[in-house]
Amino acid sequence: MAAFAAPASAADKPTIPIIVKDTTSFYWQIVLAGARKAGKDLNVNVPELGAQSESDINGQISILENAVSTKPAAIVISPTQRAALGKPIDEAAKSVKIIGIDSAADSKAFTSFLTTDNVQGGRIAADGLAAAIAAKYGKPEGDVALITSIPGVGSLDERAKGFKEELAAKYPGLKLVADKVADGTATTGLNIMTDLITANPNLRGVFASNLIMAQGAGQAIAENKKQDAIKVIGFDSDDKTVKFLADGVLAGLVVQDPYRMGYDGIKTALAASKGEKVETFVDTGANLITTANMKEPRAKELLSPNIK
Repeated sequence: MAAFAAPASAADKPTIPIIVKDTTSFYWQIVLAGARKAGKDLNVNVPELGAQSESDINGQISILENAVSTKPAAIVISPTQRAALGKPIDEAAKSVKIIGIDSAADSKAFTSFLTTDNVQGGRIAADGLAAAIAAKYGKPEGDVALITSIPGVGSLDERAKGFKEELAAKYPGLKLVADKVADGTATTGLNIMTDLITANPNLRGVFASNLIMAQGAGQAIAENKKQDAIKVIGFDSDDKTVKFLADGVLAGLVVQDPYRMGYDGIKTALAASKGEKVETFVDTGANLITTANMKEPRAKELLSPNIK
């Protein structure tokens, strides 16, 4: 009998694939690291899936369809695009429980959804930008701009909404003079920021609403030596943006907890696959990290997560 024990136990191990937006991005590698750790801790097989770019929407839809066909215990997914992923997720949920992380889709079929409150993330960015401008100019006044990475992405739309609402509600002296949308590449972020510097001599602040745009905007600020005059708040972090923060090129970074998103995504999916009751919405939190507080233990943990 003992000879058959090993294959039986291996077969009992549930499979829960995680599908991210871009397997090459540092942010998503942190999410995958969290999912991998959950797989080890909970004895779950966790295939790490995803396209090579956040703009490869059809690629992600194909990956989702293929994952469903393998009949896993559940699936964890971060939809690349709100509208395009709605119907594929509805379809997938007919045969397997779907746990959403990070970004929304036009679907009511998620069993649970774990994300940063991105509207609140936008508000945190507005507050951070206002504080940085006030520290430099005495008051939170002057021209500011917003740079969004790709159009139609749920999380980015929500950050923009929160940012604009907070400006309107709390900072009447800050005037949004430019609202730019890029194509998901750091080079375009660099070009947009360079154009903003040229076209708006009175520009005092910018919110670059994701990691790729923060990289591009930071590079433009550094190349033009504008860090003293123009305060930039980015979103998410990697080695490049953390160095920009340490050097004062960026005034702050709003950071999420992607490791927790990956870990708790798998944990929630496992519970849901067993028929246990799970929360329909979980806010995984966002924090403003500035040059002043970046050496604090919690900030270091969020800025430099262990992705092994």
